[in-house]
Amino acid sequence: MPDDPRDYVLKTPFDTAALPREPDAIAPDGSEIRLLRAPRNGAGSMAHCTLRPGQVSKAVRHRTVEEVWHFLSGRGELWRALGDVEEELLVHPGMSVTIPLGTRFQFRTVGGDALVFVLVTTPPWPGDDEAVHVADHWPPTPPAAGSGRGGA
Repeated sequence: MPDDPRDYVLKTPFDTAALPREPDAIAPDGSEIRLLRAPRNGAGSMAHCTLRPGQVSKAVRHRTVEEVWHFLSGRGELWRALGDVEEELLVHPGMSVTIPLGTRFQFRTVGGDALVFVLVTTPPWPGDDEAVHVADHWPPTPPAAGSGRGGA
């Protein structure tokens, strides 16, 4: 296997790649984003997201995309609010949640492990202006260094 997992891409009608060791970006909420393969028809995008132990994301809402998250490891809390509906939810491996268009959301780790999940974004992530900061539900941790690219 090549030194950089992103070099492991087959030149066929199929897309194959390993999870990058380093994040491709730091999302506007402060989480680490590693880009994954996505449909060639442009219907959506997919990413691997990590929030390190002890971290609290910034609260944001998306302008034009919806997301589905599936938690792989760690435990955390998710706050999400849309219109008059608001909830705090404990999240854990095996759980999936939706982030409908316009939902305000924020998440944080619980315990000593990173919170890790895969997210699918539809339509595909359009760019740096997609996520809009909103009033934080919890005080966020200081941002990590990196780009402003977020979502998937």
